[in-house]
Amino acid sequence: MHDVPPKFIHLADIIPRPTPLRTWERQRHRRAHLLVECMAECVGVFIYTFAGTGSTASMVIGTIANEPYLGSLLQVGIAYAIGIVLALSVCASTSGGHLNPCVTVAFTLFKGFPLKKAPFYIVSQILGAYIACLVVYLQWRTNILAAEEGLAAAGTLDAIQFTPSGPAGIIGLYALPGANLGVVFANEFFADFFLGLAIWGCIDPSNFFCPPSVAPYSIGLAYAVVIWGFAPNALAANSARDVGGRLAALTLWGSEASGGQYAAIAALTNIPAMLLAALFYEFFFHDSSRVLPPAQRDFLFGHKAHEEHSENTHGPGKPLSPHSSVHKAEIDHEA
Repeated sequence: MHDVPPKFIHLADIIPRPTPLRTWERQRHRRAHLLVECMAECVGVFIYTFAGTGSTASMVIGTIANEPYLGSLLQVGIAYAIGIVLALSVCASTSGGHLNPCVTVAFTLFKGFPLKKAPFYIVSQILGAYIACLVVYLQWRTNILAAEEGLAAAGTLDAIQFTPSGPAGIIGLYALPGANLGVVFANEFFADFFLGLAIWGCIDPSNFFCPPSVAPYSIGLAYAVVIWGFAPNALAANSARDVGGRLAALTLWGSEASGGQYAAIAALTNIPAMLLAALFYEFFFHDSSRVLPPAQRDFLFGHKAHEEHSENTHGPGKPLSPHSSVHKAEIDHEA
């Protein structure tokens, strides 16, 4: 009952790869597997952050230059949503597509993700956001410097620089001046809980309404919803985006870009919110008596087929499927 169905056709069976790439795959499946997974997490967060931060730059610079047609909050939400869809589509098959430290922590606690791999994933995610923010700054540098010069000439640069409306707010995440941090925390927590619930529902292997191919779009839309509704009140939603962006802002503008007390709220709130959302879903909504829909069954058995084919081809090594222990647990429990 738990055997892999024979219908799977492996890519190597129909499209032979050049010898150098086959040699690299052997090394990748053994010694370099964690490196490849971390690279996928780094690139995934880069894609997501690059898309959203670039759109934010357009909105902020357009507002400062009194050219609001350049961007809007609607555009920023769509950009982040598309970035998440692309990030998951490109990278999830390699690393599992965590793309957020709170997801990695939740998978470690609830889905059997190896604890020893979690720090590497988290560092890779932060690095991806850091690089993306620096690249966006480089691309917008001329406009950002011009905006800073104009604000300095008007005597308003110091007042708005390290706010969501200032040039530094493109790269780092900041609360509104004088904002009540208790309200800011509540805004962040409830938005992150909403995201956690959406993510956990999308990855439920018994969810007929969200097959694996639809999950990136559903999760992307969930992010867009919280950006449209709650970003003006200060929203991070992803520790990697926040910490990576804040490190980039510190690199570019120095210690004044630290974000003060808000930095801890932005970096940490989404972790307990995600854990509470995961616990809530597991306790109230998850049901092991449900059946596996065909798409989810193909997804789970496909990962198992990948792992077994790689072991037969390259010899036993480290598990290849992202969260292979998770897939095995789901197959053994649900099939």
